[in-house]
Amino acid sequence: MTRTDWRLQGEWIKNCTCAYGCPCDFNAPPTHGYCKGLGGMNVRSGYFGATRLDGVRFMLVVEFPGPLHEGNGVLQPIVDERASPEQREAVLAILSGQHSAEGTLFHIFNLIVVKTHDPVFAPIDFSFDMAARKARVSIPGVLETDVEPIRNPVTGLPHRIQVMMPEGFEHFAAEVASATITSTGALRFETKDTHSSLANVTQSPEGVIA
Repeated sequence: MTRTDWRLQGEWIKNCTCAYGCPCDFNAPPTHGYCKGLGGMNVRSGYFGATRLDGVRFMLVVEFPGPLHEGNGVLQPIVDERASPEQREAVLAILSGQHSAEGTLFHIFNLIVVKTHDPVFAPIDFSFDMAARKARVSIPGVLETDVEPIRNPVTGLPHRIQVMMPEGFEHFAAEVASATITSTGALRFETKDTHSSLANVTQSPEGVIA
């Protein structure tokens, strides 16, 4: 298959059911033995071939029975309904991993997911303030998630911590925060005060480039 060149530059959010400091980032097993969560992007600028993707938003809701590298995952893609038919097709093509090199984010997801639900096209409200460790994604009837700073249990003050991954396939640097998730789509779960990563990234067929 001939690959189509693409870029996605924007604000990346990853929230899951694990404790603060995503164990996957440290090659450790999930906090509870399984992983349920989400990842997604507000694309500030991007393209897939001749199709511009500026302003497109998408999310992936996932569920894995064990560590992600063991596979058997289930995924539901969500693309903002304001995307054009060409943009929807482009985003789903990127997410399929078929236009990415081995070992990159979307290629890996293609390997570890065994079932993909039909995509949902719905309005995605996305707010993001990486420096403040605050974010929100609202997709009525499908997904609600809020991110706030981790709080010091003694003083109640915001606690700041960053993860640096110079060879990361998802991001190079992220702010760690606290997530609340209510997922009511094909994959249903709730969580409170669990892990969140917020990052500004540029993804390409060869992986993270910024």
